[in-house]
Amino acid sequence: MRRQPKYNLFKNSSYALKGLADIIKNETSFKIELFLLIPVIFIIYFMDIDLTQKLILFVSYFLVLVGEAANSAIERVVDLVTLDHHEMAGKAKDAGSTVVFLLVIQAIAVWCCIIYQQYT
Repeated sequence: MRRQPKYNLFKNSSYALKGLADIIKNETSFKIELFLLIPVIFIIYFMDIDLTQKLILFVSYFLVLVGEAANSAIERVVDLVTLDHHEMAGKAKDAGSTVVFLLVIQAIAVWCCIIYQQYT
């Protein structure tokens, strides 16, 4: 059984914010995607669509950030285990990248469908 301290909302939230700050500081892809979130929000705000569609567009893009954070976690764990080139380490990192890739495809598909539906 794991020895783990009692759950504390504020302390656990501080760990999450510390992780977010570290990813922003060290992960170029995350920084780019986070930077792109600003124009995405403005585009969504000014689109002539209902609130539900705006939320769907936002969530579809936000999931890319979530995937990038998960990918960063996978890469860091693999690097903790070994910095040497290993086939399985490469496969784990590739799988993490696939998560981001699939979420980007999903976001593009959602955006295309909503824009097509609204403006045709």
